[in-house]
Amino acid sequence: MAKFVLAGKADCPYFAKAEILADFLQRNLPNFSIHKIRQQPKDWQRWLEDTCGQNGWKHEASPIVWRELIDRGGRGLLLGGFSDFLEHVQGYYGITPDMSTALMLEIATENQQAVELCRKEEKHHRSLIQPKHIWISSSLNLTCYHLIPLLCDPEVLCDIPALWLHLLDVDGSIAALEGLRMEAEDLACPRIHQVSVHTCLDHAFLHAHVVVFLDELNPDQEEDEERTLLRKTVEHFQCYGQLMEAEACKDVRVIVAGNSFINLKVSVLLENAPSLDSSHFVGIATQLESEARAQIAQKLKVKSADVRDVIVWGNISGSFHIDLQRSKVLQFESAVWGPPGFSLPVPEMIFDQKWLESDFLNFVGSQRTTVTSKTQRTAALSAANGIAAVLKAWDSDSTPGELCSLGVLSTGQFGIPAGLVFSMPVSFQGGSWSALPDITISEELQSNLQAAANQLRAEKGIASGVLSGQS
Repeated sequence: MAKFVLAGKADCPYFAKAEILADFLQRNLPNFSIHKIRQQPKDWQRWLEDTCGQNGWKHEASPIVWRELIDRGGRGLLLGGFSDFLEHVQGYYGITPDMSTALMLEIATENQQAVELCRKEEKHHRSLIQPKHIWISSSLNLTCYHLIPLLCDPEVLCDIPALWLHLLDVDGSIAALEGLRMEAEDLACPRIHQVSVHTCLDHAFLHAHVVVFLDELNPDQEEDEERTLLRKTVEHFQCYGQLMEAEACKDVRVIVAGNSFINLKVSVLLENAPSLDSSHFVGIATQLESEARAQIAQKLKVKSADVRDVIVWGNISGSFHIDLQRSKVLQFESAVWGPPGFSLPVPEMIFDQKWLESDFLNFVGSQRTTVTSKTQRTAALSAANGIAAVLKAWDSDSTPGELCSLGVLSTGQFGIPAGLVFSMPVSFQGGSWSALPDITISEELQSNLQAAANQLRAEKGIASGVLSGQS
């Protein structure tokens, strides 16, 4: 079997002549096969350069012809242009084409019209799909790498049939972003309609339906490190908030994740996007929850998934408090057993109060640093899984009795000052979250909440100074 590939500009008369000759050979020779590739004139040069680069060929004009070595493997064998193809046909098959210039031009015009019609039909087909735009900032963060496959799960963002992923990384390498885009496309996920990469903020968050912020900034100098980092963070997220105010959908859902100033980032975004629904801005505390559940599971010798309903209060990346008053454990070997789904209160199963009051909190606080030191990379798996879990609950509702901890704008719940972005226990129903009503606030817990509120007020005070142009 002789299989040839003929490619060229749709409006090229020599491509038209080669096409007629190839069609004639395919009709009359049982072992001759031709595959034709028509390219728009504006796309031809780039396509030709890419094809030649991949195969190690040198060719500059339209058309280009090569033979596929289907029985031998390996890359194709370049014949060359129209004259080379004509010479090959004459030498092997003894056929010389006879075509007038007028007919060549007529066929070239028909080719161009056919390609244009196909392009319009494809554009119309794409317009009918109407994908939702998902923006991920700092996309070269390892968390994004693990998050993209999770977005392919039909239970995550289940109300969105098609996703248009926008991978944004202002300080990132365009080559690295292109590589990430190619990997995302290689997933062959039916839900992913298109993947775009962005290294500048022009039209950032345009038509955004969901935005996930993964940004982690570094100070320019070691002196006054935390304050410098805080100021840079505020300036960065002020810009993000203004862009979302101008470009995002009015019902956009915003998720902030990371290791530093999560509550503050949410607060700055809210202040700079006043027309957007404040209840759609959340900071992720699920990674802290998972780390706490893992420590409890290790202590009780169960799986991490068997520990449920751990609450994270306060400043997610600062002064936080782990609350076990609603926590429960399944599959725990004790004197009391029950049917599948039976659970026991965690505080009653852990008799080592000293461990709970000291080692437990220390282990949770250092878990991410320990993982990073061992793997030499950020703890991204649990972060990505936490983001996906929140997106899933947001659309599909929480199961009865299930809770998660989110940094949300306080309206005075649990005695928390209104106007602060504060981590608290919530559940999702009907596409929105609500704070759990039956939570006991002990004196000790109230003291911890007050300490977190004071820290958040201090951060917000510095942020207000930055936003108002004060030093």
